[in-house]
Amino acid sequence: MRIFLKTIFWIFGISLTILIVISAYYFAFYFNFFGTLETAGKNINKPYPDYLLQSKIQSQLKHTNTEKQILFGDTHVHSTFSTDAFLWSLKNFNGEGPHLMAEACDYARFCSAIDFWVATDHAEVSTPRKWAETIKAVQNCEAVHKGDRTKDLMTFVGFEWTQIDPSDKDNHFGHKNVLFLETDQNLLPKVPFAAAGYTSTGFRSQEGFESAKIAMLSASAVDFSNRERYADFIAFYDEVVSNPDCDPSDMNYTDCYKSVYTPKDLFSLLDNVQSDSIVIPHGNTWGYYTPTESSWDKQLLDGMHDPSKQISIEVFSGHGNSEEYRNWTGTITIDGIKTCPAPSANYLPSCWRAGEIIEERCLENGSSEEICSARAKLARQAYIEGGAYGHWSVLGSEPSDWLDSGQCKDCFVPAFNMRPNASVQYALALRKFEGEKVNSFDFGFIASSDNHRARPGTGYKAVDRLVTTEANGPSSEFFYNNVFPAQEKTDIPWEVVPEEINTASELTMFDSERQSSFFTTGGLAAVHVSKRDREGIWEGFKNKETYATSGPRILLWFDIINSNEGRLPMGSKTEMSENPIFEVKAVGSFKQKPGCPDLGLSKSQNEQIMKLCKNECFNPSDERRDITRVEIIKITPQNFNNEPVENLIKDVWKVHDCKNNSQGECRFRFSDPDYLKDGRDSLYYVRAIEEPSLRINGGNLRCDYDENGNCKKVNICYGGYQTSRDDNCTMLSEERAWSSPIYINQY
Repeated sequence: MRIFLKTIFWIFGISLTILIVISAYYFAFYFNFFGTLETAGKNINKPYPDYLLQSKIQSQLKHTNTEKQILFGDTHVHSTFSTDAFLWSLKNFNGEGPHLMAEACDYARFCSAIDFWVATDHAEVSTPRKWAETIKAVQNCEAVHKGDRTKDLMTFVGFEWTQIDPSDKDNHFGHKNVLFLETDQNLLPKVPFAAAGYTSTGFRSQEGFESAKIAMLSASAVDFSNRERYADFIAFYDEVVSNPDCDPSDMNYTDCYKSVYTPKDLFSLLDNVQSDSIVIPHGNTWGYYTPTESSWDKQLLDGMHDPSKQISIEVFSGHGNSEEYRNWTGTITIDGIKTCPAPSANYLPSCWRAGEIIEERCLENGSSEEICSARAKLARQAYIEGGAYGHWSVLGSEPSDWLDSGQCKDCFVPAFNMRPNASVQYALALRKFEGEKVNSFDFGFIASSDNHRARPGTGYKAVDRLVTTEANGPSSEFFYNNVFPAQEKTDIPWEVVPEEINTASELTMFDSERQSSFFTTGGLAAVHVSKRDREGIWEGFKNKETYATSGPRILLWFDIINSNEGRLPMGSKTEMSENPIFEVKAVGSFKQKPGCPDLGLSKSQNEQIMKLCKNECFNPSDERRDITRVEIIKITPQNFNNEPVENLIKDVWKVHDCKNNSQGECRFRFSDPDYLKDGRDSLYYVRAIEEPSLRINGGNLRCDYDENGNCKKVNICYGGYQTSRDDNCTMLSEERAWSSPIYINQY
């Protein structure tokens, strides 16, 4: 008996000790005794090999008649200084650990081999420490250049102003990247300027911090070997919420959080910064957080647009294409009441699909057509009333049930749940008349990656989907089921009202699964420069002598040749009293060889870079892809307030079919014989389109179609465990470049 009692007490003592140790560990974890803060890291202090740099330069100079070079870069890059980037770096989200700003420098220099890039982490989660680290990282990347050697890479300081309001289209202005000419900390803002309101509240709430700690506790239990990384996220979040708000009356705003509500306020703050700045709107058509009827109209009024700063717009990114306008929206508002529009040839509204799903279920259950039709009508309205949570109108539905609803079916690599009135074409067609003053958007075009893994310029090869795109998701079914539990199906969805939906993670997971098929490798900003340095790049941007590509390094020139000022390049604005004549020249991008060239690094440096590049670098062959055609788009901006834009956007206005040649070059002239006769101001831009090549998620939802062209089944490319990491979900795609417009006013 005594031995038995001793054994019991021994087991009890051991169990109690284990319990105390575990409790102590999780107590310390919860109160952030373990987490450490990331720095920007340290880049390799060695330039891109001169023989490769000179090869890049000479390969394009043979095609140009000017003294200008074309430089390619990425104006939109995130590190794990951004919350979303940090989350996606976690093992349970298929991540691979920290992505430091210094890695972005190395990736831009040795992997993608681009000419310039901009650090643009979210201002809403920045702190004075992280801002100082970002500036230091940019300075270190710049410091690699030494002596009179031709500069291989120019690096700029910037941030993202991440403004959203998913429920109010009149208060939704969208995201804007801000970049600065200078790198001297004394000439830059003391802290980046964040977007007040919805985004700041979401990223900086104490309630969110408490929820994050609990989530990280659970995640570390599932993935104990990586527990320190989850503790680091708690430290990350703690630093953000501990950063105090700036005193609005204090213009020094040092060691605090500075935020503003509108673009007008953002421009006003930038006016007081010593360094010159450029503001680039991006991702405006991306429907993940953008209200269905959001439009550009409100941003041409009340100082919401500063044409001296907001001179470029992002046409394409890793989130897809924001260029094209379509005459449909996800909802229609008449007299203040939102209704669900009927499907059209190339668009199935998600609210309409909600009704279809309910009607199909209802009929399968044996109810009458009359009853099922009524239920479908209620489901459509329930979807609208649910706003961003609209899919809850059909409880228990799977992402695949929604087919290709909400998507542009005839757009090139469209943004997820595209919002046409927020498109580039819509913006260019707009004018607002205030007395004799005419407000308009005279944008130059660029593209970027919006990569959140510190990888600028990812479009050079269709490889490594979970690193070169924004795809992410639960790494296991266990994690998926325990963090995002499935909902039971029901055929009475209209009894669910938005107020009952209080789990944002379920919305996030649902839409993330669908949108993962729309994440792709990013585009590039191209700029014609007189000097291969940061001042030359800045001058090219200011002159709007820029263009966008969907990733490949297509060479593009677009000039007007008979203006009163002589030949003028893309981005120019002029007045004419005769019909304009234009010249276009496009050269296809180099086909890529596998692997990487000799980068001239030490053994340890080479191993480091090959791991970063995943053994695939920009590695051009001597063969260029053919330019198959050039499309010309003509837009005649509004002549009076609220003039309908549908007939003002002529896409495609003209098409030139290119004859193949060994250099991949296409060159021609065209004119507009109707310019004077129409009596309207006009703008023109071109798309140079290459022969098909493989693109990650080039087919988006990968529909199976019936004989009438309707999507009957989708094959979603998941960012989580449902799709293999080795499956890049590639399909053939016609890659392209978009010139900046040439703006011509009549006089």
